[in-house]
Amino acid sequence: MIELSSKQRKILEKYAQALSPVVIVGQNGVTAAVGEMVNTSLVSHELVKISFNDFKEEKRNLTAALAEKYGAALVRIIGNKAILYRPAEKTADRRYEKELNKL
Repeated sequence: MIELSSKQRKILEKYAQALSPVVIVGQNGVTAAVGEMVNTSLVSHELVKISFNDFKEEKRNLTAALAEKYGAALVRIIGNKAILYRPAEKTADRRYEKELNKL
């Protein structure tokens, strides 16, 4: 799992504000399909917002498990939304690396 400093988290939070949730955890919880959607979204976008419509009490544990399983960093949980970050595999495709490394 990736370790982020508090300043890096702050930068990623700023970028995540404009994002809409691409993954929604509903009545079935974190299924294999939800996990695959998280992984696919991380590959495509690097920064992903997850909305918890159900399982709100378990959101911290579920988000931590997703982050660990897919090699992402938990940026923040705000209300019933969680933000995950995983840099793209190819260095040329990384959108946020320049901002994160100039600290």
